[in-house]
Amino acid sequence: MCGPLSCVAHGILQGMPATTLQLPPHPRLLLDSNTVLALWLFDDPALALLRMAIESGRFHLISREDCLEELRRVLAYPQFKVDPRRQDDLLAAYRVRVELVAQAGALELLPQCRDSDDQKFLETAIAGSADLLASRDKAVLRSGRHRLLRDRVRVLKPEQLELALRIEEACCGGVDFPAHM
Repeated sequence: MCGPLSCVAHGILQGMPATTLQLPPHPRLLLDSNTVLALWLFDDPALALLRMAIESGRFHLISREDCLEELRRVLAYPQFKVDPRRQDDLLAAYRVRVELVAQAGALELLPQCRDSDDQKFLETAIAGSADLLASRDKAVLRSGRHRLLRDRVRVLKPEQLELALRIEEACCGGVDFPAHM
């Protein structure tokens, strides 16, 4: 690993300090449902390096049962036209990738997400000691800038993680993804 990643251009990572993006060697990462869909259902080519990094064990994925239940429901949405067997396969494949975080009783003070259905992602990130929470959801991203959260977990778009990996690749002449631990 190369260590901290330096960004030369100001504003290259929207919503983050433009000077440095530091990814720990094996960061704990929580993906919201839409990010999981982008990576494994839609196979979003804009997130190809992120998917490879996850599958290679570069990130330690975490989740919680209620987050996985939401993923199960979303996979069944009629507009996605996903065969029930494929829904089960996608959910099972994702479930084995994640460390399940216990649902905590009384959590520390957290900001309230404008979309109450997304509050579980903020709670899971804190309860699971996530370094990163990847989401495209505007309410989740906005909550990540809140003073009660911003110094505890970095909430960012999956495209920002993809960009960080691309910068790492450019700086280091290739990304060294460790074997899954």
